[in-house]
Amino acid sequence: MTLQQEPEALDREIRRFIYDRFITHAKAPVLAEAAQALSLPLASVSDSFRRLAQGHVVVLQPGSGEILMANPFSAVPTAFVVRSGDRTWWGNCIWDGLGIAAMVGTDAEVSTACPDCGESLSLTVRDKTLSEAEGVAHFSVPAARWWEDIVFT
Repeated sequence: MTLQQEPEALDREIRRFIYDRFITHAKAPVLAEAAQALSLPLASVSDSFRRLAQGHVVVLQPGSGEILMANPFSAVPTAFVVRSGDRTWWGNCIWDGLGIAAMVGTDAEVSTACPDCGESLSLTVRDKTLSEAEGVAHFSVPAARWWEDIVFT
């Protein structure tokens, strides 16, 4: 059976491709790029993106169906910047910034600013350990309700 004939296998392959692109290229693949790289029809990739979104694996941009988020990665600039060597990613929140550091498995710096006063804030991960840091992470929406509006959350 080919990936085109088995949606679950196709979705696993496309999910791996999405995360590989985020990790290695620090950006989300667009539909056409994924279709070409995987030698698949654009419609099959688009259908897979939608299934992955329904399963809360990715979040799609309204209208275009392109990737907005593949947690913990954001495809668009955010206030949560993760740097490791010469690579930079955007997280959707501070928690996701730390998730990116864990996923890429290298030393990293997560930078943001206090949303109240604008003070610069940063967290450092060295040898897979969060360096000592002070601060408070505030989640304005209970975790059980995050997917009601994951972009806001």
